[in-house]
Amino acid sequence: MMKSLKKVCIALLVLLSMASLVACGSQNKEAGNNGANGEQTEAQGEKTDGKVYKVGLDDTFVPMGYRNEKGELEGFDVDLAKEAAKLMGIELEFTPVDWNYKEAELKAGNIDFIWNGYSITPEREKQVLFSKPYMDNRQIIIVPEDSSIEQKADFKGKLVTLQADSSALEAVQKDQEFVNSLAGPLVEYPTNIEAFKDVEAGRSDGIVVDEVLARDYLKKNPDVKMKILEDNFGDEKFAVGMRKDDKELAEKLDKALDTLKENGKFKEIQERYFN
Repeated sequence: MMKSLKKVCIALLVLLSMASLVACGSQNKEAGNNGANGEQTEAQGEKTDGKVYKVGLDDTFVPMGYRNEKGELEGFDVDLAKEAAKLMGIELEFTPVDWNYKEAELKAGNIDFIWNGYSITPEREKQVLFSKPYMDNRQIIIVPEDSSIEQKADFKGKLVTLQADSSALEAVQKDQEFVNSLAGPLVEYPTNIEAFKDVEAGRSDGIVVDEVLARDYLKKNPDVKMKILEDNFGDEKFAVGMRKDDKELAEKLDKALDTLKENGKFKEIQERYFN
């Protein structure tokens, strides 16, 4: 009888030990899982979701967004977008788009940002939600160095070229007296570079273009002999375009842009491209 009781006690002790081991193992596993999840959360940290946000840009708009000699995208806005994305905790993909259809691409969901020297205009404000402005710009007039044109009035009977669906186009069209004085309709090209080439070839008498692009183009092409007129088509501000209902995204972007200006990163990128 004593032997049987002893065997029962031993069996109970074994069972209790096994139960204890299972419980400890379960607790350790749970603790391990919590630790892993903690690390994953920390690693993903600022990630808002798993979506890849697409940035639509004109990849010929130097120095804001363009392809270098290796065919890689770079530029002020490209670098700025990458730094902002780090702060926002989102992943970006840059997608060149036809500038004529940038707003349509945004509305269709093919892109999530229009970010490439994108000027705020009344017409665009009807279609997109803008971030806060981050850079000043002007629409300037450039003519060949030996041209007799010195002011807007001298364009009477002349031809003017510019980029299609650009803020330059909107700015010029506001001055109908100027437009009506020209020898023909405004000559529109898909890119500003093509518009510059049109003037260089003598087909048009002048170009209206973003100052940031124009000064960079003339600096990098010293053989192009052109002059900038004092007359211009007004000041503008660059901002980022988003869909009207992307208010939360716009708030995060505004906060990121503020941080980049406060921590000096914005100035660092600016000096990289504008000296």
